[in-house]
Amino acid sequence: MKDTAASFIAKSTIKAADLEHRRKINFNIAKYNAVVPVGKSQFGGKVMLAREKAKNRKWDAIEHLDRYLEEFERKITARGAKVIWAENSEQALEAIGKICDAKNCRTLVKSKSMVTEEIHLNKYLESKGIESVETDLGEYIQQLDGEAPYHIVTPAMHKSKEDVARLFSDKLGTPAGLSPEELTLVARKVLREKYVQAEVGVTGANFIVADVGGIAVTENEGNARLSCGFPKTHIVVVGIEKMIPSIQDLPLFWPLLATYGTGQKITVYNTLVSGPRQPNEVDGPEEMYVVLLDNGRTNLLANPTSREALYCIRCGACLNACPVYKNIGGHSYETTYSGPIGSVITPHLNGIPEYKHLSYASSLCGNCTEVCPVRINLHELLLDNRHEAVVQGSSTIAERLAWKVWKTASLNRGMMNMGTGKMKNWVVNKVFKGWTAHRSDLDFSQKTFNQMWKDKYN
Repeated sequence: MKDTAASFIAKSTIKAADLEHRRKINFNIAKYNAVVPVGKSQFGGKVMLAREKAKNRKWDAIEHLDRYLEEFERKITARGAKVIWAENSEQALEAIGKICDAKNCRTLVKSKSMVTEEIHLNKYLESKGIESVETDLGEYIQQLDGEAPYHIVTPAMHKSKEDVARLFSDKLGTPAGLSPEELTLVARKVLREKYVQAEVGVTGANFIVADVGGIAVTENEGNARLSCGFPKTHIVVVGIEKMIPSIQDLPLFWPLLATYGTGQKITVYNTLVSGPRQPNEVDGPEEMYVVLLDNGRTNLLANPTSREALYCIRCGACLNACPVYKNIGGHSYETTYSGPIGSVITPHLNGIPEYKHLSYASSLCGNCTEVCPVRINLHELLLDNRHEAVVQGSSTIAERLAWKVWKTASLNRGMMNMGTGKMKNWVVNKVFKGWTAHRSDLDFSQKTFNQMWKDKYN
């Protein structure tokens, strides 16, 4: 626990002082902020109504998740797909490994998927001698640089176009100083050869659609379609919380995800895959597998309060709005899911004792809740995580003692009035040095409230 928290504090301290990092992030998020109102305009002033409806639909999906998952399995298996239930990362990786072995897979193409980052799929495939190629441009950039995604939606948000040009020059031998358009053409040439070579394609899913037994994928580059259409075997890895009840929900969720994810009214490619190639079809994979991953999600499901976090549609809006994220960046969290939503769900997915510190990495300003398209009460869930950590005994003796003293003093006016402002300043700024390590000194009033009241009205 101490090592995880200490590492987070060390990395965030360094990154918060990095002005060049802050410049790049502010530049990219400013572009996002400029286009989000354009996406919202499609709702005709009823964006709050759309958000409320989306929250209600996700409430229905999560409250009846068992029934919807069984319906999804029944429908998609009827069209020839195979469903694999994975309780944890190990089971998911083992299942994927067996499929790759059976197909003699040597090259695998993978579209953008945070859940495959969660189970560390690339590392596992590398250990089996399988080349796993990220086909999303941002993910491909990060893979070339040996880094994890920085952001849920924009994996290379922390890199400028100059950074990417240098990276391509170092790793691919391209001429220095290529433009973004030229860099994209280079990546396209490299990746399109991989689609043809790959025996297996892996995608995630933005939504699982129960009533038609399909997986819905939304993207801007077409790489997910190529990853699931070109190779003979298509593997979907998806968290069980991505469920929506009906295909009729997609006209609501796809525009909401596009608006809050990238500021678009709708993304370029929107695909519903409901099985492998059928007898009367001319393209598509010969086999399709869907790995339904739990990996701690039922921990959230079992908690009546934190269950709400499973409504998340992974748009990344809360990251873009969070003042903490914008200062310390995505990699400081050292988790798959960063920012406010990551701070809420990671302690439940990976263990409260090791990751309770993330729930304190918040100003509790509520901006994350304000921008969430499905209106998850993120800042309240962060407070609930803190409460859970104390209830489970993850807080230190010193922490519990300090809060008891503070509570006792706060509820006793006589104790609050004890000592002068100068004495209080000394106690807080010199004795409790943790407060002033990264903040300016507190300056208490020289008179208590009672004294000021008497001076004014006596």
